[in-house]
Amino acid sequence: MESTRELFQIMTRRFGLLNKNCCTVGGNDITPVQSHILFEVDRQHNPSIQQIAETLGTDITTFSRQVQSLIKMNLIKKTPDPADRRVSTLSLTVEGKYVATTIDQQMNAYLDEIFSFMTEFEKETVLRSIKLMNEAMAKSDNCCRPIIG
Repeated sequence: MESTRELFQIMTRRFGLLNKNCCTVGGNDITPVQSHILFEVDRQHNPSIQQIAETLGTDITTFSRQVQSLIKMNLIKKTPDPADRRVSTLSLTVEGKYVATTIDQQMNAYLDEIFSFMTEFEKETVLRSIKLMNEAMAKSDNCCRPIIG
């Protein structure tokens, strides 16, 4: 019988979350963290750097380095907020939108393939279970940060 932790370790590896790069799009090697940043900047409307860092549960220093690398790759642009010049908002460049959309299509195709091996009931059960797990994790004091032991 596999342990709960083992099940999550295997799923993490199969999703490629331990890989240095999750994908290459338009000649750009994108890390899993950069992929998450592109996804959130695309999903939220002109979010601040702080908003995205909080959404991803990451410290601002590490996050700023990732944003800088995406700016250098011409995938994201940083603009001072006209209402408060101390705050910078993030938006996707045309190339960034292309990369984000391509990653989204690749991930959806991968998930569609995975779900094709399940019945509709099994798929709904898995999705409902993941939703329950996400909701329970949000209630945990340890969510989104390493457990200090």
